Amino acid sequence: DPTGHKYFGTVDYVIFALLLIASMTIGLYHAFTGGRQRTTQELLFADRKMKCLPLSLSLMATFQSAVAIIGTPAEVYTNGTQYWFIGCSYILGLLIPAHIFIPVFYRLHLSSAYQYLELRFSKAVRICGTVTFIFQMVIYMGVGIYTPALALNAVTGFHLWGAVLATGSVCTLYTALGGLKAVVWTDVFQTVVMFTGQLAIIIVGVQQAGGLSDVWVKVRDGGRISGIDLDPDPTVRHTFWTLGVGGVFLMLSLYGVNQAQVQRYLSSRTEREAVMSCYMVFPCLQVALTLSCLMGLVMYACYGDESKPYVRSTDQMVLYFVMDMLQDFPGLPGLFVACLFSASLSTISSAFNSLTAVTMMDLIKPHYSMSESRATLLSKILALSYGIICLAVAYVVHLMNSSVLQAALSIFGMVGGPLLGLFCLGIFFPCANSIGALIGLAAGLVMAFWIGIGGFLARMSIPVEVSLLNFTTTGPDVSDNITAVTATIDSAHNESSGPLGLHGLYSLSYMWYSAVNSCTVVLIGLIFSFVTGPTKANDITSGIVYPVVGNAQSLLQHLLKPSVCCSSPPELRQMDGHKEANGNVKEESATAQERETFLPSHPTSCVEHETSV
Repeated sequence: DPTGHKYFGTVDYVIFALLLIASMTIGLYHAFTGGRQRTTQELLFADRKMKCLPLSLSLMATFQSAVAIIGTPAEVYTNGTQYWFIGCSYILGLLIPAHIFIPVFYRLHLSSAYQYLELRFSKAVRICGTVTFIFQMVIYMGVGIYTPALALNAVTGFHLWGAVLATGSVCTLYTALGGLKAVVWTDVFQTVVMFTGQLAIIIVGVQQAGGLSDVWVKVRDGGRISGIDLDPDPTVRHTFWTLGVGGVFLMLSLYGVNQAQVQRYLSSRTEREAVMSCYMVFPCLQVALTLSCLMGLVMYACYGDESKPYVRSTDQMVLYFVMDMLQDFPGLPGLFVACLFSASLSTISSAFNSLTAVTMMDLIKPHYSMSESRATLLSKILALSYGIICLAVAYVVHLMNSSVLQAALSIFGMVGGPLLGLFCLGIFFPCANSIGALIGLAAGLVMAFWIGIGGFLARMSIPVEVSLLNFTTTGPDVSDNITAVTATIDSAHNESSGPLGLHGLYSLSYMWYSAVNSCTVVLIGLIFSFVTGPTKANDITSGIVYPVVGNAQSLLQHLLKPSVCCSSPPELRQMDGHKEANGNVKEESATAQERETFLPSHPTSCVEHETSV
């Protein structure tokens, strides 16, 4: 084809169609079996009966977006394996949610993550957090479904709006009809498709490159095997510190406080299974990261530094590789497209479901009383509505030029850090009050948009080389995940553009965005809390603050006096259930170990301090 397009065959289209049919079938199965999604608890929380294995795969798939599938290999192809070290951040990024955030949220029997903000602060903080999250996810939905379709269209000629409408409509229907059960089990199926597609591409690519030994020699000689870069400069895009430390904050914003993930924790049968599902995400993420990085290395082994005239941006490189190297293998290009859109479906369906949950539980139910059947029907209508909004946002993105698209993508990540800081302020600092929380959140958002948009505009004023990075294999807090912008700014430009410090701030590595923004919320929130009068210990309901000092002292005592471990343990305080939290939460059979908690018992349920939900 003189245009450079490498078209799909019949087998490829059949495989893509089978993906959509299978996903829709799973959704319809859960819509017409079991309780048939007749209650909001079943529709939004799967009756709180989910097991840890499907939940762990769903947790991984939620933010393993399509842009990660095409972005991470392109990053490794262009810059080497330094990005692989983000895997180090997965350790603390999952241990902290497993041992701090999950116990707090699960034992309070919340209906949404933002319900916690009202229990801890006030209704105003809850609403602000909810609105911020909705803004974040609505942008994410449209961009997430449009970007892979655009890249696919550019390389293969695959119909742009055919792909967008097909995936968007199928995703909307099975999410609205099948609820969280359908979303989780389609995530499981789509995760298998993702791993299968990537593995098949790697195996065939290695054969085309001449074998494993040839691949290794080529990537080594090409300088694509990176060592540990310990440069402490925060403006360097990828170092061990930016990836391993800055990535922890990114992981916490995704797996600690994001509603899409918290909703899955709350749907577990027991707290232990919720914690285990978080543990099991670690190997899943490592496999996803490894496969993506290996794809990038195989691409380099096949192409080297050779430029392709039909590839206009690095986000198209993976698709060009698939179509170019695998055109003699019928079905494999279709399998990779199924892999690509599996990632898109899993991400968008999770966004629909979480948006429906927060809209119903945080914005509607606290203010309007209604029957359970009416609430369930309204939830399904909300899911359908968000599907339509997703397609509308995708169309708006289509009308924008690429630079505005880049800015729109960056907005998603700018919001994740401030929300993380807001939850940390409430969980770790008993003195924080609602005024400090509101001002801190506002300050964090201002800082996020200042650094993000200001830096973007500063780079726009000079020639830059822009390459699509990825919605990381951990998933989007996507400030960090969206674009890698490599710019060379000469000293004369620095002097004429403004203070060096301001340009240094704008040059901050995207991996530090979540850390800077969340710390801004905590710092400003604490300052204004002390100015306006800190919260008194007696005013804090038991179970909503994590006792950092007490647990640290207890740990030090055990470390300094090992003999204490052999003596009789102190009396363990149990958390009296907050089982009446939402009126329809089932009684759980928690084990004794789960009831041993840092959350002290209290005769009053936490949710009595909140407007009835």
